[in-house]
Amino acid sequence: MLKEKVLALGLMSGTSLDGIDAALIETDGERVNAFGPWLTLPYTDAFRGQLRGALRGEGDIPALERDLTLRHAEVVEVLLQKAGAAARDVRVIGFHGQTLAHRPQEGITWQIGNGALLAERTGIDVVCDFRRADVAAGGQGAPLVPLFHAALASDLPKPCAILNIGGVANVTWIGEGGAVIAFDTGPGNALINDAAHKASGAAHDEDGKLAARGKVDSALLARLLRDPFFATQPPKSLDRDHFSGAVPAGLSHADAAATLTEFTAASVEAAAEHFPHAPKAWFVCGGGRHNPVLMAALARRLGNVQSVGTLGWAGDALEAQAFAFLAVRSLRGLPLSMPSTTGVTRPVSGGVVYRKSL
Repeated sequence: MLKEKVLALGLMSGTSLDGIDAALIETDGERVNAFGPWLTLPYTDAFRGQLRGALRGEGDIPALERDLTLRHAEVVEVLLQKAGAAARDVRVIGFHGQTLAHRPQEGITWQIGNGALLAERTGIDVVCDFRRADVAAGGQGAPLVPLFHAALASDLPKPCAILNIGGVANVTWIGEGGAVIAFDTGPGNALINDAAHKASGAAHDEDGKLAARGKVDSALLARLLRDPFFATQPPKSLDRDHFSGAVPAGLSHADAAATLTEFTAASVEAAAEHFPHAPKAWFVCGGGRHNPVLMAALARRLGNVQSVGTLGWAGDALEAQAFAFLAVRSLRGLPLSMPSTTGVTRPVSGGVVYRKSL
């Protein structure tokens, strides 16, 4: 069994559809011994458009999966060059893939990405398909980053909360004695990104400028918050498109962005009602922390809200780092999820291993 600390590489392409994050860490799957370099390869507008189509069930999915995998292989090559490392130095790649559907209540979670092809192209063993074992065992399949959050936060004052705002937002509440509770809080950047795309074709609402020009539609916000998801006890997870089509056609682009930004913040406030004790501090990672309008709304509703940058963590690399960590745990047969993080019936490992060619 793998017990020594190794160099692992994580890859994450989230539902924000912004690009591929890649990061190197040194870990034994229980602790993070060192952080290596990381980078992001943004998607081209054309490829992002293909992914948006795939979310609607359009296009040639097998061809898209191959293209996606080759783009990930390119990112691995660039990151290794940046690190001055060779493929033989890396024990494993954690390859999340691109989520096209996540409906755990139906036993469905679907991430595309060809692990065998990635192992062949990179010359490194690959662990992928992280979520399906959890869903098969009765879990939500998400979020999977909490055990990594808990490892990083071991020395922080408790209780604290790590809030990841990607396409969907998720939170890890960490209490004394190793207690961990985690779940999706609601929408993250995905709805805001979609509003910005409709307004101007932009990939996201840069610096919250579109939302800042708009006014929150209080009636719409109240209606959105009445969705049964928010009253459901955790663990729970949310599909990216659960709220798609919720904004009336007559609402201006700016007002839609303002309302959806406030919706993300209000969703997190509602999530806090499920914690045993209020966090002493909230630490925000993911792309959402770059949106000053969203961060201001979170601070107004939650109090002590900080970027994980104040802890010296790389907020844009955290999920990629997490899947490097989880890949090593998978090789060791350690749990990737627990009843308090995904609602699975027992601690569950997972992931499918593809070996490099000898």
